[in-house]
Amino acid sequence: MSIDLTADEARRIVLRAQGLLGSTARDGGVPGFLRRVGAVQLDTISVLARSHELVAYARLGAVGRAAVERAYWDDPARAFEYWCHAACVLPIEQWPLYGFRRRAYRDRRYRWHEVPPIVDKLLDQVRLEGPLTTADIGGAKKGGPWWDWSDSKIAIEFLLDVGEVVCTRRVGWRRVYDLAERAVPAALLAEEPSDEEGVAGLTAIAGRSLGVATRADLVDFIRVKGKHAAMLDDALLSGAAGLVPVRVSGWPEVRGGRAARPSAGPNAWADPAALESEPRGRHRTTPLSPFDSLVWERARAERIFGLNHRLEAYVPKEKRVHGYFAMPVLAGGRIIGRVDPAREGDTLIARQVGFEPGGSRTKAVEGMRDALREAASWVGCTDIRVERVATPELEGALRAALAE
Repeated sequence: MSIDLTADEARRIVLRAQGLLGSTARDGGVPGFLRRVGAVQLDTISVLARSHELVAYARLGAVGRAAVERAYWDDPARAFEYWCHAACVLPIEQWPLYGFRRRAYRDRRYRWHEVPPIVDKLLDQVRLEGPLTTADIGGAKKGGPWWDWSDSKIAIEFLLDVGEVVCTRRVGWRRVYDLAERAVPAALLAEEPSDEEGVAGLTAIAGRSLGVATRADLVDFIRVKGKHAAMLDDALLSGAAGLVPVRVSGWPEVRGGRAARPSAGPNAWADPAALESEPRGRHRTTPLSPFDSLVWERARAERIFGLNHRLEAYVPKEKRVHGYFAMPVLAGGRIIGRVDPAREGDTLIARQVGFEPGGSRTKAVEGMRDALREAASWVGCTDIRVERVATPELEGALRAALAE
């Protein structure tokens, strides 16, 4: 038997699980936030800040950027970089659970490039001279496009994939690679869960982070397919993942996959702890990175918030609708609009602001104003300049609110 939830109840559970609703959202600072969300996606784009900083800011407010760096990349390691939803920062306790992925990479011995024969020699170099950056081993590029890696870069990334080396800190934006046996606590290195146990453990983490999720959401969070997706299904159906079936009204029916159910049955899974009490407390008002786990999956964002959003950084300028790095703006537990930000000296520039349809227009303007003001303060800007408002009927109200 499944538990019935309205779409609104599911939305509030999701927000609390993601640390965007309630009084406990700031508990534990940045390390606590990282454990709650389970994974923070990395990306090279930096507008107001890099995405991994924006995700922390969205939940914690004007947290010091040095505190974010310490929680992600510190000595001794409290986190490490690996492949989850994408390239992510992950709490160090998750290291053993990714053994199934490291073994798969080792068996395949290929991902984006053929592994060069220098890989063993490079491992010896890290052992003798490490920690090392790509600059220390001959550079990352051959000179062509971004994927035209040098043999040393291909080799060191393969060693990271298979767990021989690990990145637990960065210098600037360069990864620092060291032997896993030196960087990862010995007790974690000694753990060797099976593939099934690893997938079940990560499914549990994904479920806690997402609060309420479809099977597709869980698969997307940890990016499994084939036999590992089948293990996720088994972990759901056997209870090994610790999640319970729920039925969310208005969410699509389950189709395909071994976790499929008849139309009258559950269409999602939930963390049972998230169902024990009603989500209450203060909502965060904040712009969200497009790589934030609240909205990183387009189908989920549309299902929960009615938001159809994609990153337009790689779309030709003349074809962009919302802007280069348009950030959805969360206020009152809903996505009220989007802003495409930039920075010029001590001025935060909103190159384009747009509002989503529906809801209170007054509250939407107030939410956008508050989100822009707090973000400007966080990055050290003392002025805000709005260049274009894509919702003309609200342009005057927004400019007046910002001028108050």
